[in-house]
Parts: sequence; C-alpha cells; structure tokens
Amino acid sequence: MQPTSTDRTEHVPVLVIGGSLVGLSASLFLGRLGVRHLLVEKHTATSHHPRGRGNNVRTMELYRTAGIEPAIREAACVLARNHGILQAESLTGDSQRWLFREIDPGGGLAALSPSSWCLCSQNDLEPVLLQHARALGGDIRFGTELTSFTQDADGVTAEILDRESGTTRTVRAGYLVAADGPRSPVRRALGIGQTGAGELFHNVSVTFTAKRLAEVVGDRHFIACYLTNPDADGALLPVDNQDEWVFHLPWHPEDGEPLDAFTDERCAAHIRTAVGVPGLEIEITGKAPWHAAERVAESYGQGRVLLAGDAAHEMSPTGAFGSNTGIQDAHNLAWKLAAVLGGWAGPGLLETYGQERRPVAVATSARASERSAEHSHPGYDALPAGGGRQSGVLTVALGYRYPAGAVVGVDPDRPVVPQPPAPPAGPGGTGGPVVPHAPARPGEQPVPGGPALPRGGAGPRLWTGDPGTRAPHLWVTRCGERLSTLDLYERAPVLLSGAASDAGWHAAAERAAGRLGVPLHRYRLGSVPAADLVTAPGTDWAAAHTTSEDGAVLVRPDGFVAWRADGASPDPEAELTAVLREVLRLA
Repeated sequence: MQPTSTDRTEHVPVLVIGGSLVGLSASLFLGRLGVRHLLVEKHTATSHHPRGRGNNVRTMELYRTAGIEPAIREAACVLARNHGILQAESLTGDSQRWLFREIDPGGGLAALSPSSWCLCSQNDLEPVLLQHARALGGDIRFGTELTSFTQDADGVTAEILDRESGTTRTVRAGYLVAADGPRSPVRRALGIGQTGAGELFHNVSVTFTAKRLAEVVGDRHFIACYLTNPDADGALLPVDNQDEWVFHLPWHPEDGEPLDAFTDERCAAHIRTAVGVPGLEIEITGKAPWHAAERVAESYGQGRVLLAGDAAHEMSPTGAFGSNTGIQDAHNLAWKLAAVLGGWAGPGLLETYGQERRPVAVATSARASERSAEHSHPGYDALPAGGGRQSGVLTVALGYRYPAGAVVGVDPDRPVVPQPPAPPAGPGGTGGPVVPHAPARPGEQPVPGGPALPRGGAGPRLWTGDPGTRAPHLWVTRCGERLSTLDLYERAPVLLSGAASDAGWHAAAERAAGRLGVPLHRYRLGSVPAADLVTAPGTDWAAAHTTSEDGAVLVRPDGFVAWRADGASPDPEAELTAVLREVLRLA
C-alpha cells in the first residue's frame, strides 16, 4: 500500500512511543494525573506471549495507588499459589533444591507495605493496563509506528504511520517518551550510547501444552524450575499450573547456532529430557527468542525526548528487575511531566529524571546479572562474583535511594542499593527478608510500623524516611477510613507533621504553597483530636520517619521523601518555600 499523508497536525502534551508494560504504565500514570497524551504501538495488539511475570512489591504499590491492584490480582489468580525457585537435575530425580521456597517467609512484608508480590504474566497484565488507561482518557493506537521525529526548544514534531491504512500523520507534542524497547530507534536517533557488560546469554522461549506434566510437578508450585541436566538444561515456568507451560532453552548464536534450528521436534525432545519424562506428549504452541544483557543508556534523554524501560536499560531476567525498574521509571517521569505541564514545577525538574533513575538502573542491572550467576541460569556460564554481600530482591525493590535529583539533604556517597549484613534464607537467598519493628535509635524499644533493619540487627537502616528513599508505610485512619500513608502520594507533594506539635509546619506549608502556586497537601499525624491522620495505638509516626514530633517530612507525588526536618524551625514558612523551590526547580 502506498503511504498517504494528512495535512492535519495533532497536538498533544505528551507522545508515548511503545505500548508494552512500560508504555502502558506510563499512559495509566499520566491518565491518573490528568495529562492528555497519545500512545502509539507498532504491533496490532498487546503481547500474547507469557513473559515478564514477576511484579515486585514496589510496582504493586504503584498499581495500588493507581487503583488497579485488585484487577491485576484477579488476572493473576491462576498463579496465586506459586512460590519459590526450584533447581533440579530433572523433575523425576532426587537431585533438587529450593533456591528459595517462599517470597515472603514469615509474612514480615506486611509490616513494610500494604501490597505484596504478584505473579502476573505480561500477556495477562497488559490488557488490564490498556483497559484502565483508556478508561482514563488515554488515546492508545496499536498498529501505529513512529517513523521520524525532530525537536526544538518548544516541543517535538513526530511523523506516525498507520500500518494498516498507510496513512501518515504529524503529531506535535510538548514531550516524547520513548518506551520502544532495547533496540530503541529513538535512542539510536538521538545518538545516545550505552554502558555495561553487554550481552550475557540468549534463550528461546517455547510455549507448549503437556497434559501430564502437572502430575509430574505435583505440589511443587514453583515460580520457575531451573533444570540442570547437562544434556538438556533450561527453565520451566507454569502458565496455568495444568496444561500450559513455558520452557526457556539456551541458544548460542555466538557459536553460529541459527534460530531455525529450534524446530518443534527438537524443542519437544529437549523438554522431555529436561523434565525427565521420555514419553511426555507435548504440543509446541509458540517460540520467541530473547536476549539477556546488561546495558544502561549513557543519558536518559535529550531535550524534550526521554527514555524509559528497556530503551533506557537492559537487565538479566533473573529477579524480574528489568520490567519493574521500567514501570518505576514511568512513574517517576509521569508526576514530573504533570508538574511541569501544570505550571507548578520548572522545566529543570525533568532533568532530575535521569539523575535519579540512571544510578538505580546501573546498580540494579549489575545485581540482576549477579543473581543470574548465583542461580546458574540456563545458558549463562558466569560464576558469582563473591566477595561482599549481595542485596536481596526485597532490598533492591524497596531500599534503593536517589543520590541526587529532586531531593534535598541526601548523602551522595551512600550506595544506591544498601548492602545487607547477613544472608538468611529468603528472597534471593542472600540478604533475604527484612524484620520490621526494629529500634530507630540505640536504646529505644521497637516501634510498630517503625524503621526496619535487615535481619541480624546491624547494617543499613531501610525505609526510615531518609531523603531520596521510598517513604515508610504506616496504617492510619482518615475520616473513619483505614488507609496506608502510601495511598496519599500520587497527585501532589505531601507534608507530614505532628498533630501534637506547635512547631507551625502545617500552617506554614499552606502559606508557602500558596505563594508558589504549588498544590501541596498537608496532614498532621498522631492520636490527638487535631490529627488529620490518626495513627494506630503504639505507632510513632516520627520514629518511623526518623524525625521528632516537632519535625516535618515532605514526600513527593511518587512516594519518595524529598526533604526532612529533624525538628522545629525558627521560620518554617521560609524554609519550606526554599525547599519547594529547590525540589521543583522553581525560579
């Protein structure tokens, strides 16, 4: 079909390129914030291949705030009972061990978060995101491809192609968000290079049905099973715990192995040998190659064009860090776009996107590669680096921090991802679960809902309200409704202060925000009648945030602490005004 063009130029504040997990999440978050946008995706529909299933607790917190956590859990119900990673020579032999058995052993995560992990395959999650993003007004067009773009000081001009009709249109956008995958044409057009170890290994993901396999698996309801038979290794993943499964076969294109060598017959024979059931009836239903790599873009954008997800970073799939990091990229970027477009932040706020997210990607991608080595992921021959303790999944998911950006009072020399002191059994096997209710300071008694320390009683304190970290979770009551403090953080910055204090932060925040035109929300916490948020008996909100009753905490719309005051100020209005100017890059 000969391409045709239309003379009409469409105008949107934000153009999103790519309609997979990250692009659709960006659309959802922008829609929640009332930002009009257009998303284009070259494929005709959402993903049909079951992959990218591990949604960590931080990602689920974001989806909770966006109002879609129940819908995602409903879509994921078939895998709700699956836990742990099993390693075995075969499913029928005696040589097998659990790399970890439970994602949240002991249920300690409930003290740290109102959410929990969720196994929801990409082909089940994307339709949920699409439905809710469209319900919020997102203009989402499948079968539509970006063909070119240019930018100037005032915006981005893009050409998009309807692949079915052949019609091209011009779109003028204030900003372009490229969530267009690891081989991102947008990143390449910008000339942005990448750093990191590069390609790690290659697999072919094979979907298949095998009616008898569930009998062999029995009650071992794993997330994944790494099968280590030297003649047929690979990773087995359940799709429905009954008939449908996925198997990742090692592929070695670096040795000249062609993709077409993976015939249905070869794949079926490989799976039979790997699981240890020679006569297993198998029907191959699909195949998709994928490449594990460790790469991070040298820059997260240029001018008014910004990268997110795999366009900005590639990670080994072990630990599901890649998709979760990308979804959290989109969340970080969405509130900043909303603030700049809404006029209550300066354009410089968008420069903090890369300052914050790139160091997280560098640290997380390295941890993902190390985790693949620790688990002897099929096709990956690297040995664990050893040496210092490695952070577990929970610490990476919730404990990372921003060393610079839209934050005030951070220590730039502290590690982006804390290193735990001991390796108890738990998520990741190293630096596992975290025990809540640890004392905030030496000599103090544990406080329900207070700060947490890694098990072992020493090492880095996590989730304690430090600037640049995720704000702590506390259960509170507002007008008779029980909610998490994390539920407060979405549409505007939030100032927390003590209801029993006369330090004046609450009133000063109203005056400072009014002067600057910032939509600041304010809450006083405590158990006294003046409290806007009533804390549970025995819960000390100030200890949970490592401040005092006379202190204050400013939390950004993405739930990260922007600034913290340890106590009263001689001029709280002036201090808050200065802090808001710095965080939001206001002139």
